[in-house]
Amino acid sequence: MTHLCVGIDIGGTTIKAVTMRDGIVIDRTCEPTSRDAHQIIRVQVPHLVERLVGEGGDGLRIGVVVPGLVDDGTGMALWSANLGWRNLDIVGEVSARVKGRVVAGHDVRAGLLGESRHGAGRGHDNLLFVPLGTGLASALVLGGRVVSAGPWTGEIGHVLVDAEGPLCGCGRQGCLEAYVGARAIQQRWLSMTGQTASAEQIAHSVSTGDLRARRIWDDATEELARALALILAATGVRRVIVGGGLSRAGDVLLDPLRWAIARRLPPDMPCEVVLAQLGEWAGAIGAAVLADESCADGAVEALA
Repeated sequence: MTHLCVGIDIGGTTIKAVTMRDGIVIDRTCEPTSRDAHQIIRVQVPHLVERLVGEGGDGLRIGVVVPGLVDDGTGMALWSANLGWRNLDIVGEVSARVKGRVVAGHDVRAGLLGESRHGAGRGHDNLLFVPLGTGLASALVLGGRVVSAGPWTGEIGHVLVDAEGPLCGCGRQGCLEAYVGARAIQQRWLSMTGQTASAEQIAHSVSTGDLRARRIWDDATEELARALALILAATGVRRVIVGGGLSRAGDVLLDPLRWAIARRLPPDMPCEVVLAQLGEWAGAIGAAVLADESCADGAVEALA
């Protein structure tokens, strides 16, 4: 990474942006995400670029990553429930307002790209990344390249596990995300106790021996392990990186997840489950790496 690169990660509540050169983060900033989808792309993103690097220029490379369904090849955000947009031309909109080469991609695949190059995945050619937050998705590195076979790549949170299960944010019943996501854990705690609590507070209750919290946590861990074990067996990947807000629970989350995955895999197929190292900045750092590597290849690639 010899060019100056800006990475922008547009989340449902916060936009994070970094500048990088030679693999080093030079500067970073963040601000709340606007409720207006067009305001995000037409005002906030150009403003963040200007705040970090001024007016930019032909040598500047900009990566913008978003949640939801993304066509990495065209830079189109096809759908994002959290941001409220459909068929938004990210590359076209940003390119019209800033000087530099713009690429776009998916936030989770970008997070894995960041961890692969600069975090917990360094030195490993095959990885599974699972950020656990409000929702649930995943990303794979196989042979050193991030896998993308279309907009639905990695959307494991919306795989049906029980047709009569709890309501998911997508509108269906019984998706994996309705059991494993932070919102699902909070809702189950509310139903069981009549009290509101954050997922982090529930994790703390697990660590202090609350049996109700332990039951909720164990059920979520079992459902997640069931899905991850199938991915690991199908791909042969031996290293899982867990990130997202729920990862702040540390070993309260990782220890039962390690055990539940190991119990499902063949005994001679060991698997490491480790915490992400880049934290909440993984997506922005990955977006900068994406911009550098995609532009170096002369095309907007499928986030790899």
